[in-house]
Amino acid sequence: MAGQDSLQTLSRLAVNGKTYHYYSLPKAAESLGNIDRLPISLKVLLENLLRHEDGATVTRDDFQAMVKWLDTRTSDKEIEYRPARVLMQDFTGVPAVVDLAAMRDAVAKAGLPADKINPLSAVDLVIDHSVMVDKFASPEAFAENVKIEMERNKERYEFLRWGQKAFNNFRVVPPGTGICHQVNLEYLAKVVWSSEEDGKTFAYPDTLVGTDSHTTMINGLGVLGWGVGGIEAEAAMLGQPVSMLIPEVVGFRLDGALPEGVTATDLVLTVTQMLRKKGVVGKFVEFYGPGLRHLPLADRATIANMAPEYGATCGFFPVDEETLTYLELSGRDQDTIELVEAYAKAQGMWRSDDAEPVFTDTLELDMSTVEPSLAGPKRPQDRVSLTGLQESFDLMLESLGVAEDPEMGGQESISKAELNDETRVPLGGTDHYLKHGDVVIAAITSCTNTSNPSVMLAAGLVAKKAIEKGLQRKPWVKSSLAPGSKVVTDYLAAAGLNKYLDQLGFDLVGYGCTTCIGNSGPLPDDVSTAIDKGDLVVSSVLSGNRNFEGRIHPQVKANWLASPPLVVAFALAGTTRINLAKEPLGEDHNGNPVYLQDIWPSTKEIKTEVEKVVSDMFREQYAQVFDGDEHWQSLKIPDSLTYEWQEDSTYVANPPFFAGIDKPAPVPKDIEGARVLAVFGDTITTDHISPAGAIKPDSPAGKYLQEQGVAVRDFNSYGSRRGNHEVMMRGTFANIRIKNLMIKGSEGGVTIHVPSGKEMSIYDAAMRYQEEETPLVVLAGKEYGTGSSRDWAAKGTRLLGVKAVIAESYERIHRSNLVGMGVLPLQFTNDDSAQSLGLTGEEEISLRGLSADIKPGQTIHAEAKKPNGDVVKFDLLCRIDTKNEVQYFLSGGILHYVLRQLVSA
Repeated sequence: MAGQDSLQTLSRLAVNGKTYHYYSLPKAAESLGNIDRLPISLKVLLENLLRHEDGATVTRDDFQAMVKWLDTRTSDKEIEYRPARVLMQDFTGVPAVVDLAAMRDAVAKAGLPADKINPLSAVDLVIDHSVMVDKFASPEAFAENVKIEMERNKERYEFLRWGQKAFNNFRVVPPGTGICHQVNLEYLAKVVWSSEEDGKTFAYPDTLVGTDSHTTMINGLGVLGWGVGGIEAEAAMLGQPVSMLIPEVVGFRLDGALPEGVTATDLVLTVTQMLRKKGVVGKFVEFYGPGLRHLPLADRATIANMAPEYGATCGFFPVDEETLTYLELSGRDQDTIELVEAYAKAQGMWRSDDAEPVFTDTLELDMSTVEPSLAGPKRPQDRVSLTGLQESFDLMLESLGVAEDPEMGGQESISKAELNDETRVPLGGTDHYLKHGDVVIAAITSCTNTSNPSVMLAAGLVAKKAIEKGLQRKPWVKSSLAPGSKVVTDYLAAAGLNKYLDQLGFDLVGYGCTTCIGNSGPLPDDVSTAIDKGDLVVSSVLSGNRNFEGRIHPQVKANWLASPPLVVAFALAGTTRINLAKEPLGEDHNGNPVYLQDIWPSTKEIKTEVEKVVSDMFREQYAQVFDGDEHWQSLKIPDSLTYEWQEDSTYVANPPFFAGIDKPAPVPKDIEGARVLAVFGDTITTDHISPAGAIKPDSPAGKYLQEQGVAVRDFNSYGSRRGNHEVMMRGTFANIRIKNLMIKGSEGGVTIHVPSGKEMSIYDAAMRYQEEETPLVVLAGKEYGTGSSRDWAAKGTRLLGVKAVIAESYERIHRSNLVGMGVLPLQFTNDDSAQSLGLTGEEEISLRGLSADIKPGQTIHAEAKKPNGDVVKFDLLCRIDTKNEVQYFLSGGILHYVLRQLVSA
């Protein structure tokens, strides 16, 4: 903890009779110069540097660079940041613990004590990604889904319980408790952390990285945190700093207040659209302005949660009075609350309405102009006004719909006249029909919105008014309620609103991410059959944060993000081809039309219900948060420092990443004659790359599982099998919606094995190339790797034999993950692209300039030899961005670097 402190900043702070030591920013300013107008998010980074000054990884030059930022408002200075803790969820947590277990095996084989591998930073893993909506619209749905979850995931959960016992500084929040980001917001986060060292109590900002991109939610509480890949998080656990450039900081000024009838979700979709248009990838966003006085902390957390959707590293809200109010509401102890206030004020980290920090750039929003909105049909930044939804859907349907026209020799778009036809498919065994635009999934899900009492209680009020009017959800709608913590069901019950949600089919299905991450479960058979029979384009409406292609459900092509009360409304309407401002949701008991405004609660009504949310609810639900239910407690675990791998396990397997770790890493050399595994367009997300969702029986992963004796009904999901590299490498690039431009009109994980000209799965082609000892590259467009911080998007890429990815631009986390797995990220320059260079994937690619002295940002010379012998030459930018990343790449990856350091010590 104690650094060199060359600026003599170590100070004392007396709070409630206790003395805390801290590294004072005002004292640092006496030597460095005035830092009052430094963005508060950067003040957190500066404090981190002061506290960890060691003359090697952190020096006075780093401090000076932070101050110089005030003049330049940007920086190319690399700093070493050390977060206080790490947050994980189980999908990313299982492979992280697998890696730690494999690293223990590796150091044990090298003759070292196995427990040399231990988290050095506090780690919390929350099991929230595994529950699926198998059962719904039933009082028994929750209990039945939990039972199924435990049966499906018993082996994984035993493994995590072993990890909880075997590793120090590692806690697990059991299944059925909540979503990691909501649990973090409501319980784990402290805003100001403290620890003991040499008889002194040190106070410092609560900071973290998480293995989920929505870790950013905690910035709503004034806690600086963001998502990283599991690979980088593991390194942080093991004492490695997070290398980063001092970021640009975009200021977002908020004025005014939300008008009547507008929710925090509408606000965040507006903010997301504005910031994505502005362009904030890799930057911090810091919110300021007088409008924050009218923004409850839960609303701030909703905006912060969506930072990955607007592309920022984080969306930061500084500490102020509202922070303290929330800490008190959520049951934090008084000593913590008083320390937060005293520390923030002493450090100049307390927000005031009239503060005008220096920012790289700014934009502003008058919140009174926000209107009811959704986002979709396949990107969270594509905001659509509620009144424009029908038109937006019809435009999407027109672009997707195809009608065979033999005379044209191909396909043509459906005309608008055809769109107006009542193309209906009977629902088997009912008097109902299904048609384009019908809502087949309505899910109140995701920490993004279920952490916000105002929108959750608004949903309950909409349900109450609907029932009183005699409305009911449409029978083809699969409805579900999956809150991010048990506190939600407590306050819904206290308000007497849970029974109305239940009557509409929004029964509790689980405490977890569910539909938001694609765990929507199967559609009813009659609905599923009708969709396939009519080739229907149907919709989901969910209160989640992502709606990428193929994510929510494989049969649902149009997915719309909306507030929880709008989710209820669309369950009543049953279609997204409707203007809810003009058209009725249905009819009341007397046959009169009922409109949305007839059942929409007023701000005053919502506020009355929000006042029923009290601290005791939080204290009671988090009192035994790590205990788990009888299912969890009955799991049997081995008592050993190293894991006892089961050779026949299809869930947890010892990965091959660390073989030969006791030998020197191979020196990078030029790549000659590489083949192109696939050519992708723009916005290829980690959902496209990383195995996620259902495992198809005829896919390489499905065939592998069947070869191991696993029945199709027991496949579970890719996410649940992230601890098994054999399954995951077969599922890499296997998304049902991914389009490989090497095969015109293709969809799904297929490619051409170029030497033979045969079409096959990407996995099968990669294995053939490995047999032929042929290196591989991937070509891609803009925003490659957008989305969730899925380390398997990089791990799977490496295991398939890909040496380099060449893209027009990268999302921050995935680029880092590629380096962390020893895969070279390269970027086209001079406005080049695969298309502008005429690259089709048939070429042999050579990359020159790779060596042991590779440098951040250097130029790599590329040649593409076409089948006819023509050669295209072009330059690429090496996207190894920092000196630390160079060391990781040279070692074969970040974890390899850590292990080699341990073994050679």
